[in-house]
Amino acid sequence: MITVRPATIKDLDTVADLFDQYRIFYKQASDIPKAKEFLKERMEGNESVILLAFANDEAVGFTQLYPIFSSVSMRRAWLLNDLFVKTSARKTGVGNKLLNAAKDFGAKTNAKWLILETSEDNFTAQSVYEGNGWQKSSSFFYQFNL
Repeated sequence: MITVRPATIKDLDTVADLFDQYRIFYKQASDIPKAKEFLKERMEGNESVILLAFANDEAVGFTQLYPIFSSVSMRRAWLLNDLFVKTSARKTGVGNKLLNAAKDFGAKTNAKWLILETSEDNFTAQSVYEGNGWQKSSSFFYQFNL
């Protein structure tokens, strides 16, 4: 059985381990202490919301949402910046549960929309997103790297 709940500071070690694996997937060096520090700052500063997925009692994935705002609608929106599922738990519905939990959270907070970005060649993730009702947008294509 897969469950999803918001992470708390008590989950820091668990989330940091998953976050480190996520970063390794994106070809970053492992750095658990830095991951803990980064996540602790986000959690303590209420700068993000982390949803943690469990299969039975094992943490198997997470998603991290950052608040943004829509000036035109004068409402909050959420950037789904990170989503990760352990290799051993892929294709078991964990990603779907996390995406649904993010949508529920967005609705609960009266958000205007949720947005995410993934690599152009991450076809597996794209199919999961599209299968959950997310739509590709050709309207927005600007990026400025600092």
